[in-house]
Amino acid sequence: MRVNLSLFNSLVDLAIPLRCIKCGTILGDKEGLCPICWPHIPFISKPFCACCGLPFEFDIDEDALCGPCSYERPLYTTARSVFAYTEGSRDLILKFKHMDALSSVPLFAHWMARSMGEMEGALCLPVPLHWTRLFMRTYNQAALLAREIARLKGWMYTPSLLVRKRRTPSQGYLSKKDRIKNVERAFAVPEIKKHHVFGKTTILVDDVFTTGATLNACSKVLLKAGARSVHALTLGRVVRGQQIF
Repeated sequence: MRVNLSLFNSLVDLAIPLRCIKCGTILGDKEGLCPICWPHIPFISKPFCACCGLPFEFDIDEDALCGPCSYERPLYTTARSVFAYTEGSRDLILKFKHMDALSSVPLFAHWMARSMGEMEGALCLPVPLHWTRLFMRTYNQAALLAREIARLKGWMYTPSLLVRKRRTPSQGYLSKKDRIKNVERAFAVPEIKKHHVFGKTTILVDDVFTTGATLNACSKVLLKAGARSVHALTLGRVVRGQQIF
C-alpha cells in the first residue's frame, strides 16, 4: 500500500505544529522565529572584522580588521557567528544548552552553515567537553551542531580528532586573561589521529564565542598537529561595547 506523504506530513503538522523557537507561538509552514521575536535577535551581518567576525558599527572595507586582531592575530584564520549574545537572544542558547531543547539543532545548524563559505574537503569538529562533564550533561551541544553542519555542507564530521585532556572550571565569570590561562594545555590531538589532521582545513564548532580563548587554544593544537588552517564557527557571540546595527 502506498502512503500519501503529503497527507501524512499534514497530519503530523496538525498534531505537532511548528512553533517559534523563542516564544513558542505556533507558526505557519516554516520553522524558525515568529514575526514578533525575529526583530529581537541581533543577527550579525557585514560589515565585520575579516578575521574574528566582530561586527562594525560603520561601513568599512571587507578586509578590514578590528583593533584586537590588528594588534595580535588569533591563531584561527576566521571566526563567524550567527547572532550577538544579548538579552534578546541568550535564551535560545540557554534552552539548547541546559534544557535539552534539541529540536532547534537543525535550524541553528542551517543558520551556522550559511555563515561559513564553501570549503572543499574540510573537517568539521566540535570543541570537546571533558568526559566527566559530558557524562553529567549527556550530550555535547557543539557536537550536535557540528554533525548537522557537516551534513549540510558536505564536510567530514570528525568529533574524536580533538580531546579535552583535563577538566577546566567554567569560563563563565572569568576575565579574558584568566580564560586564556584556564584553557592552556587543556586540549590535544591524539597521536594516532594526527595524520587525519595533517594538511586539512578544519572547521571548529562551538555554541558561543566570548573572548575567543577556547577557540584559540583549540586552534593552537590543531595547527601544531599539522592542520592547514582553522576556521571557527559559533551560534552566538558576546559583543561588548559594539553597536550591532
